[in-house]
Amino acid sequence: MFIREIEEKDNQEVESLIRSCLIEFEANKTGTAWADPNLGDFYHLYQREGSRYWVVEDNSTIVAGCGIGPIDGFPHICELQKMYALKEARGTGISYDLLRISLDFAKYHYEQCYLETLSNMVAANKFYIKSGFIPLEAPLNATEHFACDAWYIKTL
Repeated sequence: MFIREIEEKDNQEVESLIRSCLIEFEANKTGTAWADPNLGDFYHLYQREGSRYWVVEDNSTIVAGCGIGPIDGFPHICELQKMYALKEARGTGISYDLLRISLDFAKYHYEQCYLETLSNMVAANKFYIKSGFIPLEAPLNATEHFACDAWYIKTL
């Protein structure tokens, strides 16, 4: 397995990865990444300043991904975005590597990193806490991810 930046040819495969994970956790609904209008075009979305998306490739198949992007109204805080991994990639340690690369990039552009997730993604929530993210009582601002019920922040 290796980590690389997203390429335009990856758009559909990344969308499929994310949709598969959302179905697994019964999050294939409005208010989650399921309804994001840019879900199938991450290559272009993550070309903006302070944004980047990485994928994990295993035998020519994308098995995980994660992005960093800005948050409107919070110029010193980024968001860890669309971090998903297929079952076969979980527990391999690759998510720690993916997170480290993402946060190393974020340090050059931001002071803190925020994320939103679902509480039923139990392993992911434990992973974020173990990685130094601190739970918040409420989201930083109103986003299209109103179904998310777990929020975290980390000083970079």
